[in-house]
Amino acid sequence: MLVMARAVRVPVSSKQRVGGYLSWLLLSSTASTATAASFCSTAANRFVGTTTATTNTNVPQERQRLCLGSSPTHTKQRGSSLCTRSTYLSMSSAPFSTTEPISSVTSNLKYVQDRIQACLTANDLPPDTTRLVAVSKTKPVELLMEAYNAGQRRFGENYAQELMTKAEEMPDDVEWHFIGPLQSNKAAPLVKSLGSKLKCIETVGTLKLAKKLNLAVQGLPDEDATLGIYIQVNTSGEDSKSGVSSKNEDLLELVKQIRDECTSLRIHGLMTIGAPGDLSCFDTLVHCRIRVAQEVLDCPPESLELSMGMSGDFEDAIARGATSIRVGSTIFGNRDYSNKT
Repeated sequence: MLVMARAVRVPVSSKQRVGGYLSWLLLSSTASTATAASFCSTAANRFVGTTTATTNTNVPQERQRLCLGSSPTHTKQRGSSLCTRSTYLSMSSAPFSTTEPISSVTSNLKYVQDRIQACLTANDLPPDTTRLVAVSKTKPVELLMEAYNAGQRRFGENYAQELMTKAEEMPDDVEWHFIGPLQSNKAAPLVKSLGSKLKCIETVGTLKLAKKLNLAVQGLPDEDATLGIYIQVNTSGEDSKSGVSSKNEDLLELVKQIRDECTSLRIHGLMTIGAPGDLSCFDTLVHCRIRVAQEVLDCPPESLELSMGMSGDFEDAIARGATSIRVGSTIFGNRDYSNKT
């Protein structure tokens, strides 16, 4: 019979950044405190890389750092809101082995979903407020299918050709979000290839691209076909970031033009990437949504989606109103760009 063991302080150095924390393990009812401590130490070594065990590339670095937590649930202050992080160690009841993967896409996905729900709860938000787009760029279909089999249906891709290839191999009920820069000459092939499986283009920042997409949708066999888009907003003002500027009337003018000239497109919301560590970018997108809703589309602001937040900051984004987050490496592990140009 399995029971929850007592919390045991793990004797590892502060340099390893886990000293003084607690780990909760599933141990047999006859296990001793010494046994629990041994398991904790082994787990800590596994995560911080002090053993010679083979590293599992599908375990995100963040989870490797958060091998131990002060309790099963740790709450910390995040800006003006509280977010709750589940910092637990997933372990099986089988004997622990340093040569077996300690995680997988399935457990990583569960880990992210738990963090989403904890943050929604901490901010008094309904459980279905924020949706997860699993960013699977550069990852093989086998890993996507593992997430699919665990219940994930929304996937995000950055490269048109890669998305078209994967869509042919994945089940038809997958909702594909294109989240990378899209050249206007790739719009028609992408729309034609995916058809209704293409749920949304999140990176529309110019009228030229919108018109290309609109024309491509009108060329589909279904005369009533439409395509959802997000307007990408450059909330940081960085030259390296794509999207329409948030600092003048350009955003409102673009939305007006798309509304009037692209009748086969549906503006579902706004999207931003933002500058790393600059949480004000999220607040800026929220303000942009209010203006777009009230001054152009004549709709309630909350009817427009806010796509913001990635692996490193999605909890901050949720606390500030994100309805869609894009998480990749925390689910699928580090990416390999060796075959990308």
